Amino acid sequence: MTSRRPAGLATRLATVPSAVRRGLLVATPVAVLLGITGGVLVATTGSSDASDVPSRGVPEALAVKPVRTSGESVVQFMAHPDDDLFFMNPDTSQSIASGRSLTSVYLTAGESDGRNNRRGDPRRPADKAAYAEARQNGIRAAYAEMATGDRTSPWDRTEITIDGGARAELNTLRSRPQISLVWLQLKEAGTVADERPNSLHGLWDGKTGTLGSQLAAGSPVREDFAYTREQVVATIDGVLRRFRPTFVRMLDPTPGLNERTGRTSDHQDHTYGARFVQAALARYAGRPGRPAFGVQSYLGYSTGSLPHSLDPGTFEAKLRTLKTYAWMDHTDYCEDPAGCGDRKVAGRPAGRNWAQSIRYARSGSTSWVQPGAHAGELYAFGVLDGRLAVWHRPGKAAKWAGPVLQEGAGLDGGVVPVRLPDGRISVYGTRTDLGGAGGGYRREVAVTTQASPGGVFGPWRSLGSPQPGDAGAGADISMPAVVVDRAGMAAVYVRDGRHAMSMTVQRPDGGFAPWQPAGGRELRGDPVAAVDATGRGHVFAATPKTVLTWTHPATPTPASPSSPSLPMATGLPPTTVALSAAPDGKDGVRLWFREPVSGDARSARFTGGGRPVGPVTEVPGGRSGHGAVVSAPDRGGLALRGRPGGLATAPAPGRPWTGGGGPLFSGAPATAPGGVAALTLDGRLTWTPWHP
Repeated sequence: MTSRRPAGLATRLATVPSAVRRGLLVATPVAVLLGITGGVLVATTGSSDASDVPSRGVPEALAVKPVRTSGESVVQFMAHPDDDLFFMNPDTSQSIASGRSLTSVYLTAGESDGRNNRRGDPRRPADKAAYAEARQNGIRAAYAEMATGDRTSPWDRTEITIDGGARAELNTLRSRPQISLVWLQLKEAGTVADERPNSLHGLWDGKTGTLGSQLAAGSPVREDFAYTREQVVATIDGVLRRFRPTFVRMLDPTPGLNERTGRTSDHQDHTYGARFVQAALARYAGRPGRPAFGVQSYLGYSTGSLPHSLDPGTFEAKLRTLKTYAWMDHTDYCEDPAGCGDRKVAGRPAGRNWAQSIRYARSGSTSWVQPGAHAGELYAFGVLDGRLAVWHRPGKAAKWAGPVLQEGAGLDGGVVPVRLPDGRISVYGTRTDLGGAGGGYRREVAVTTQASPGGVFGPWRSLGSPQPGDAGAGADISMPAVVVDRAGMAAVYVRDGRHAMSMTVQRPDGGFAPWQPAGGRELRGDPVAAVDATGRGHVFAATPKTVLTWTHPATPTPASPSSPSLPMATGLPPTTVALSAAPDGKDGVRLWFREPVSGDARSARFTGGGRPVGPVTEVPGGRSGHGAVVSAPDRGGLALRGRPGGLATAPAPGRPWTGGGGPLFSGAPATAPGGVAALTLDGRLTWTPWHP
């Protein structure tokens, strides 16, 4: 049954141009207007995009070249209005500042109980359409302020038809038409974890056949609707086809359980909204003629229980945006009786310690560039279109070529390559099986290995999972950390859904033993590993309070067949969880991390035995930011994500930092002899040589 909805006021919204009323994309000509093309980066940074020839060692028969990109285009999906402001900022504001295309898509109306009240406000009657409208007004104000400095900068607001027949609301910022908001306006669950069949969770699990709409009071979409599970996937696929992203942001589809309560650690709309996005991305990846795309997922509620990852200046900027959304001054600047923002957030604009941090779920390794079999040869690995992407440089003086995509879909963002003693490379990652008719959602670890040094990569082999299936926290596994001993056998470590370490070891026949517990508790984020010059492996994993470490023998013996030590407490202070490790000297490795609150880089040296050798080292110049810190293997230089979001480097200890405000990139940078690599948000590899 359909019904007409009142249009509402929202008089700050301008008259819709006729081209927009016809459903044409306002942001389509932006790349031309801004001069954004898919060309090669200049200055000291080389790049390789999808127009290059396939690299040696990657067979044409096992590769598909993605089309050439036409400029960075980010599409981010949220379950509710404000998920982006709490969990994806400052990445969202950095995309806005970059001048590139950004589209934010909100799956539900976020109508809650329909009361736009904070404690102490006069109690308002429940009106879900009005509350949904107020939240929309708050988001428009927050984005306008991030883009122009003026929260009242006008938007064009129209109804559009998405491929597949869905109706949605499109908002385009008039002064910055490359910034768009899309409102799908499905009903929200209305509860974090309680069973609510009429929700995205219920629709995903088949507990309801359709999920209806909750239209905002002023929405140009006037007819109520209801979508099946298939129609939600088709609608998100239609959004992707319309906006053609080169990079997609979403919340974590497998957040695991809260250790204290035993219930989900995130809002069910966050989790199952992200799974609908995953299903649509899998469909979209099979469509021809689109740009290649990368994906990044973000922690939601659980990031609030971890040490703060943002420096004070970045946090204050993020909080200002949230206060604009929350309508803190409570003045009628938007002239809409529904309200100009979300007063529920006004009572706690930083959330439950959410605004002080940003964290990537399974963000990948810092060792995704590896030497090849020949002098100066390098390989780089990433994930595009849910498949392994390979770049190749045959020699020091040669140019990078690639990417080419390997067979095998469903890879999660980020991979962990390791070099074997005979010169071959193995690449480990996790992949998601969405299930389908009669099947269950699950994630597993998988590996592909070159058939010979410099040769082709074979098919993916499943290593399974420490906790098969999706019951409880079964799908919540980290990226793997991998140690290869001198016999060429791998030990694979994964943080499992119980927040403990699990491992599997490779057998002499090349197969892997069943997963077994490896100890530890309250582990967070991805474990990391490094092998020292003696061949001994070191594995590190963070907890909210410190870092734990495991050591692995250099060569297995009958009495010790690749068995690790029990976890040992390092005594390190809390970190922001993102870790990296690299060989250091003749008998040790160095662990790199960031200090909470400041975001400054720190390091500690380990030679086995659990405790660091010497004091924690402070990196001169600080360079606050978020994410992993990466050291150079040949000169002691450092690379990291700077506070503005771009790549920052220091070529040697004590040398000045440069950069930080360049192109935005995904995951973490990687270093190799001679330079630093990063994967930008338009799917390209950039290579920055170290300078004297």
